[in-house]
Amino acid sequence: MSVARDTIDVRQNILAAAQQIMAAKGFSAVGLNEILVSARVPKRSFYHYFGSKEAFGEALLAGYFEDYLTALDSTLAEPGLSHAVRLMNYWQRWQDSQGSLDCQGKCLAIKLAAEVSDLSEAMRLALKSGTTGIIERLARAIEAGVAEGSVVIEDKPHATAEMLYYLWMGASLMAKIRRTPAPFETASATTRRILSLPAH
Repeated sequence: MSVARDTIDVRQNILAAAQQIMAAKGFSAVGLNEILVSARVPKRSFYHYFGSKEAFGEALLAGYFEDYLTALDSTLAEPGLSHAVRLMNYWQRWQDSQGSLDCQGKCLAIKLAAEVSDLSEAMRLALKSGTTGIIERLARAIEAGVAEGSVVIEDKPHATAEMLYYLWMGASLMAKIRRTPAPFETASATTRRILSLPAH
């Protein structure tokens, strides 16, 4: 194995370990030592891979959103389905992945959003870039749904995508507070109304 390949693998191992831990505990509450022990990487080598904890957090979010957007692209391009069904499949997968108490790293953006936006401008911008990518993809899917006739909306596609994304972000936070899936059920019913889809 080349040195470059080995470096990439170790770096990804650190990021993967951190995503699991920080999705449960947050950013500030987790020390580097806990991450490195989990990743089985010597503490002294951390700064070989990341210049600072902030740079590490920025890389963590960038990697999270890269994987998230790849999965979203796949969901919104699933063959043989209308755009309306693809969109509702996305929201259902959102609920499935983020509705459990142990979301295994899949809730990272929601977990860190409020915390790191005030701590780090670089991490805030990483969150902004990632969430903007999500909204843009949803807007394109909504626009395509309108064109094919499976979706009917009152506002423009991008404004509708923003509204729905904010709705589901809020539902995720309320589901954590209330420890019940009821906020997701409300969000799903509201999404169907906004897209003029029949009640599920």
